[in-house]
Amino acid sequence: MKKMIHIYDEILKQPHRTELARELRDEEDLFILLCFSEMLGLQNPAFYYTLELYPLIIERFHEWHVRMGMEKSPLDGIRCC
Repeated sequence: MKKMIHIYDEILKQPHRTELARELRDEEDLFILLCFSEMLGLQNPAFYYTLELYPLIIERFHEWHVRMGMEKSPLDGIRCC
């Protein structure tokens, strides 16, 4: 019975997986923009608090700026290409 419920649940979730993945990606893009906004010239009131996150998100920065349509890194201090 548990296996049938699990299969039924998976069938119901399937059409929404791509939508959820897109929303999560958009939220992550916005978060990365928030973290690097001070370097891009936008004022960021949370700059001090996001500063310690840079080592964690620097690995995903290249994927982000390519997804945003920038061929090269917009930041001078970060060379990823």
